[in-house]
Amino acid sequence: MKYAVILAHPKPTSFCAAVARTCVAALEQGGAQAVLRDLYALDFDPRLKAEELPVGRGWAPAPDVVAERALLSDVDGFVFVYPFWFNAPPAILKGYVDRVLSMGFGYQPGPHGADPLLVGKTLMSISTSGAPEHWVDATGALTALMSVFDLHLAAVTGLRVAGHEHLGGVTGPMAEEAAQDVLDRVARVIGATLVPPSQAT
Repeated sequence: MKYAVILAHPKPTSFCAAVARTCVAALEQGGAQAVLRDLYALDFDPRLKAEELPVGRGWAPAPDVVAERALLSDVDGFVFVYPFWFNAPPAILKGYVDRVLSMGFGYQPGPHGADPLLVGKTLMSISTSGAPEHWVDATGALTALMSVFDLHLAAVTGLRVAGHEHLGGVTGPMAEEAAQDVLDRVARVIGATLVPPSQAT
């Protein structure tokens, strides 16, 4: 099994970055392969250009999208790691979906609309917020996000949503013990959700 861990946080010292590294370590410890795509470190351009719009003749994915799709061509799933900003993913992650997981990779035109191209692959999301988890649950923020982002992306591309783990109460520097407890939770979730028991070491 091979997974792409997609990190969408501008600070390499952020807790999100630590979560992404934990995901990679947990996958590899379980016997899977993992490739980390740090969108800010890559300086990924989230802007969908006019010439990339899949309408009419002459459209084509840009060279950076072609290269990214080639790198992702053999993955079995994706792990998105990102902070809640206004109860939504950062623009860079939305742009990544718009440009990379779109027509020609995530789906293709079919006689009845869009035919999914990522059937059999999984999507796992891990998000963080300063708001406590009970607030995120009580307000329906996570449910709303999953409806318009996770579940819609899955419906169009054929991805199977394996889960969405939200880590609330992440505000500024965390005590080392508290941070490690959360990272241990992430490792357990990744191991239990994405690494088949027959593959775990």
